[in-house]
Amino acid sequence: MPPASTRIPQQERSRATQARLLEATVDCLIEHGWSGTTTTVVAARAGVSRGAQLHHYPTKAALVTAAVAHLAERRADELRTEADALPAGPQRLDRVVDLLAVAFTGPLFVAALELWVAARTDRELRDALVPLEATVGREMHRLTVALLGVDERRPGVREAVQATLDLLRGLGVANLLSDDSARRSALLTTWKRQLATLLTP
Repeated sequence: MPPASTRIPQQERSRATQARLLEATVDCLIEHGWSGTTTTVVAARAGVSRGAQLHHYPTKAALVTAAVAHLAERRADELRTEADALPAGPQRLDRVVDLLAVAFTGPLFVAALELWVAARTDRELRDALVPLEATVGREMHRLTVALLGVDERRPGVREAVQATLDLLRGLGVANLLSDDSARRSALLTTWKRQLATLLTP
């Protein structure tokens, strides 16, 4: 068995290879969609051999779901970091909703949407995606509750948070084919007032 000193760099190389594959997968989903994202294209874009790609992710479904999970975690970390700079007090709610709105129009959302549509008719992808989306959805809900600093035990708070996420998801879809920023901004201004009322003890 090789000593630890030779194993660690190999583990680091393996992690770096996986990271390149995951980033390349998301880039391909955004640029080429589900049908144009092949494992061969991803391996070439990542600068990784086909054999190395198959070693880490033996199927396309495994590769793309791992990519979305990876970026969902990264985006959640970014949101927490960005939230650290948010003001306390009444302005916080507005800023949190704005931060979340960006998350639902960014590259991760576009990549995830490609998978949702493809999973409707691809059973292997659906079987891999459904549990992942359930986990991502729960984490996003928990993160939103924490960012808003609200107590879900109060009646109506859980529903208000989930309605916010559902609204932002729908607005993200509406923004996919054309710039919907003006309408989105007007709707969010109205919703922020409603949400403040719903969340205020």
